[in-house]
Amino acid sequence: MIENAFYSQEKHGPYKLFSLGNFELEEGGIIPDCKLAYATHGKLNEKKDNVIIVPTWFSGTSKDYESYIGKGRALDPDEYFIIVINQIGNGLSSSPHNSLPPVSMQSFPKVRIGDDVRAQHRLVTELFGVQEVALVVGGSMGAQQTYEWAVRYPEMVKRAAPIAGTAKNTIHDFLFTQTLIDAITSDPGWNLGEYRSNAEVADGLKRHADIWAVMGFCPEFFNQEKWGLFGVESAEELVEGFLEPFFQMMDPNALLAMAWKWQRGDVSRLADGNLAEALGRIQAKVFVMPIDTDMFFPPTDCEREQQMIPNSELKVIHSLAGHFGLFGGEGPSYHGQIDEHLKALLAVPVSESIVEQ
Repeated sequence: MIENAFYSQEKHGPYKLFSLGNFELEEGGIIPDCKLAYATHGKLNEKKDNVIIVPTWFSGTSKDYESYIGKGRALDPDEYFIIVINQIGNGLSSSPHNSLPPVSMQSFPKVRIGDDVRAQHRLVTELFGVQEVALVVGGSMGAQQTYEWAVRYPEMVKRAAPIAGTAKNTIHDFLFTQTLIDAITSDPGWNLGEYRSNAEVADGLKRHADIWAVMGFCPEFFNQEKWGLFGVESAEELVEGFLEPFFQMMDPNALLAMAWKWQRGDVSRLADGNLAEALGRIQAKVFVMPIDTDMFFPPTDCEREQQMIPNSELKVIHSLAGHFGLFGGEGPSYHGQIDEHLKALLAVPVSESIVEQ
């Protein structure tokens, strides 16, 4: 087990841990004493029907969603009980670097999106006694988990809002994500996942960050020199002063575990490979919310899936920051759109969110 200050309570807290015991995975492995890290905002009401579940994105933690939550916002803790759940492998929940043998480091088993959602379902039902979820909403890999929730537990989920993500990962995005994986594993210091510190994989993590610089934003972001949205004064500082240090703090095996999972996100696995059938099971009212400049999950890919979902609408989010629009650097111009759509979605009565089967 490797200590990593980046994943400390001081940096990402406050959060709590929920123990799943020995958690069996879809790929056949087991994570002994698997733990989910989660943060809550607001209070659970007596009916236990004011729950909003927010799953995390790639490299993100529950801390990253704090800018989406607040009084008067769509995710209002005065009205809702908001549970932000860290996906397995993200560094706070059970992950390669914080697990003990025989599942530590490169021996950490393969985890799928479905494993995350089954684990999250256990958390909300066993710990809080929740049987109805007002909304599941998440960005990127959080969107993959949102789709999985809506398909896997259709009667439980009343509303769903996947932001900047797809229900079935595309071939193009699979190949892109492979470049992120290769950037790390091609570093000799990675040592087949048995490095002693992040510093030994610094070159691979730098290449990983550089790929994000190219694909995480969009050409117009650079054409309009919008790097000030991320608190820097030049494109060079954006890469060398923000992105590279950002990723070099993260555990390489955690990034690899999440990337493998991201590549294989696919709700059609719940319907023998039939995506239309899987999405047709959704009973929730769904707002599909792609970002218009996203180079990973473009609106065309998201709309193609949205048309397969009963009782759904496409709500395109406008951003100059590409996929990194999720970070909210554009402030009210981004969050205002998110809040507007989520407030409208939450205003839909439960009786209208259920599709006649």
